[in-house]
Amino acid sequence: MLLRRFCTARRLRAALVIGAALMPAAFFGATNAHAHDSAAMLYNQVDLNTQVMREVENDLIRASLYAELQNADPAALQNELNRIAAAAHAAAREFDSVKASTGHNRTYPVYDRSNRLIAWRGRSELRLESKDFAAVAKLIGRLQSTMQLGNVSFSISPELQRKTEQEMLQEAVDSFRERAGLLTRALGGKSYRLRKMSVHTSGGAPVPMMAVRSAKAADAESYAPVLEGGTSHVNVGANGTIEVLE
Repeated sequence: MLLRRFCTARRLRAALVIGAALMPAAFFGATNAHAHDSAAMLYNQVDLNTQVMREVENDLIRASLYAELQNADPAALQNELNRIAAAAHAAAREFDSVKASTGHNRTYPVYDRSNRLIAWRGRSELRLESKDFAAVAKLIGRLQSTMQLGNVSFSISPELQRKTEQEMLQEAVDSFRERAGLLTRALGGKSYRLRKMSVHTSGGAPVPMMAVRSAKAADAESYAPVLEGGTSHVNVGANGTIEVLE
């Protein structure tokens, strides 16, 4: 009886030892099989990107005008700048299609070579924004009797940018599919499976314009600059990964 139990115990220990020895081999075999499957999943996968571009007429203008004066009396200087700014805003309110806002205003001291304070210089700025180029040109002409034209820039309005991008999304996807098909055939595949895709947009940055010359005070009322908005480029791109199928 004791001998039988002893033999049974020896067989059990031997089975445990064999099982423990086989476990690492089974584990590594499963790991290798998983790695092989992962490699197979990545097999024939290709990254590609495409981009479509559209030229769009700028429909938004931004302009700035400023008055810069100098006076020994800082209070008198500020009063004069305020008067000019108030008159400019009043003139701008006559144009419903033009949005006017206050820009950078500042006053700073002026010194001579001996570092003595001799005067104060101040600057008042008015900013204009509109889709009505003709109205802005007319307003600028009226304001140039007291203010100088700083800069002008043109861009695509947010509404037009969004509308254009939405129209171009399908173009970008169609272009991606076309390139994916060409690549699949070039690699000898019969079809492809889309693994992932992302779409991005860009463009529509403001286009600067050199400042238009200031009119002389005598003809400031009749002077209106010629404003040509030009165009901007809107880009929509599609990036993705495909799996070529044999």
